[in-house]
Amino acid sequence: MAYRKLISVGLRLGCLLICWPVVLQAADTKSADAKVADTKDNADKASPYLRVARDEKGQPTALEAAIVRFAPADRSKTAPTVDLVAAVHVAEPSFFDQLNKEFKGYDAVLYELIAPEGAKPPKDGAAASGNPVSAVQNAMTQMLELEFQLKGIDYNAKNFVHADLSPDEFRRSMRDRDESVVSIFLRMMGYAMAQEGKQSGGTSDADLLMALFDKNRALALKRVMAEQFEQLGGMLEVLDGPKGSTLISDRNKRALDVLRQQVDGGKKKFAIFYGAGHMPDMEKRLHDDFGLARVETRWLKAWDLVGKR
Repeated sequence: MAYRKLISVGLRLGCLLICWPVVLQAADTKSADAKVADTKDNADKASPYLRVARDEKGQPTALEAAIVRFAPADRSKTAPTVDLVAAVHVAEPSFFDQLNKEFKGYDAVLYELIAPEGAKPPKDGAAASGNPVSAVQNAMTQMLELEFQLKGIDYNAKNFVHADLSPDEFRRSMRDRDESVVSIFLRMMGYAMAQEGKQSGGTSDADLLMALFDKNRALALKRVMAEQFEQLGGMLEVLDGPKGSTLISDRNKRALDVLRQQVDGGKKKFAIFYGAGHMPDMEKRLHDDFGLARVETRWLKAWDLVGKR
């Protein structure tokens, strides 16, 4: 029984690490064919920027990520408009292909990447050498037969603008907040264990074991992990805390500082391409600091949960 619980907790941690920021240098650090589950049990927990689409029988068909548009609450103004584009760092190649097409329509795409100012990933999509989080993300890519974001997204597009902390800034912020990668990981582990302890009606140990030995293991594991995403809505509160954090609030603040610079430079139509866990705080900042309000939500398929059985 103990090893089954350990594997289950590890699965939750894997979901959390998929939402971890993409790193270039070590920082020490509703669909046409589906409907969305909206049960009382997960309504308060589910992220508004990620959802599981289901068919008429309630079976999962896709993990979907949101593109949410914000426009001036003052209707006499037409700009700026900002689309919060929720990133799933490990996804189907078709998801990244669609995003590359979407990004061509913006004056600027502000992207997350803990790297020196202005840095862009190499064209081969290599992540941080020796970085343990990147190692886990790459392992998840192979296990789930998906693609890693750094490989799938064209970061060399002319309208891409780096909007994140550098490794030195990241370390300095963590030091000033008395944070560490270890402390963040322990909070993640504690949250995963707490969710496992009180879990009911969700993914069971048996579901996980069956997925591990399924003849189509990648598809089965994607289905199990997609359910976990729905149950991890409390992740943001755990990682950010009441006083904010380097991982979420400080990086979001930098992104919005860059947005202000771009707006002042005369650009009008923006995308902010950040992990889904950043978006609730980002949305609040757009409302409070820029006077923007949510006007439209679209959904893109990040994971295919049907496949060929």
